[in-house]
Amino acid sequence: MPEPDDPALKSASPILVLGGTAEANDLVRALRDRWPGRRIILSLAGRTQTPNRPNDAEIRIGGFGGADGLAGFIAAEGVSLLLDAAHPFAVGIARNAAKAATISAVRRIKLLRPAWEPVGGDRWTEVSCLGDARDALPEGAKPFLALGRQHLSPFFHRPDIRPLARMIEPPDPPLPESWTLILARPSSSWQAEAELMAAHRVSHLVTRNSGGAASYAKVEAARELGLPVVIIARPPLPDGEVCGSVEAVLRAMVQARSA
Repeated sequence: MPEPDDPALKSASPILVLGGTAEANDLVRALRDRWPGRRIILSLAGRTQTPNRPNDAEIRIGGFGGADGLAGFIAAEGVSLLLDAAHPFAVGIARNAAKAATISAVRRIKLLRPAWEPVGGDRWTEVSCLGDARDALPEGAKPFLALGRQHLSPFFHRPDIRPLARMIEPPDPPLPESWTLILARPSSSWQAEAELMAAHRVSHLVTRNSGGAASYAKVEAARELGLPVVIIARPPLPDGEVCGSVEAVLRAMVQARSA
């Protein structure tokens, strides 16, 4: 593989990384380590006021205004490579990235972490959307809704359930009075997640199949507690180049020599 000072890559035009995930941050760090002279722009949607992000990264916050706006940004900044490392469920971002890459005639690589797979002891019910997840809960359930604040509204239509919701920042509007809110980031310890679920007498875990290690502890905790998991399957992605890890993205860049 080329050395970090390879002039063919060091002097190339900017890379735009669509972020908001742990993998996106790892990707930016890896790019900066391998090609320290190259400009790398990390774009964040801006939904979280205090996001985790790499130190000293060049950050852009906010939407682009759809595929055409993203294509305009690519042209204005002279971006030659678009790396979509957004959340696996960020369907709109993935769609706009694919369209913008076509409009701009630039290469796009989707960094998509592998989905979780059930193992022995898991009690999964797989559904296709939030509405189906809501309807899969039995009457009187006390679910742990590990979904993020923008995905909770379908459950407002189930006044019989008593959910536990965890998020980084307070929701707006506030949650129903019958809900329990915890403001915190997910723990990486399944024991801590199990203690949380047991303390609140959780009956079910509801989560999206986000994949990755960062938020898997809650799935492990549900397994250890013998709790049913209602898991939302991933949506389909646009056609195009997909890599399953940061290392795979770097290899693809080097092999093509077109970044």
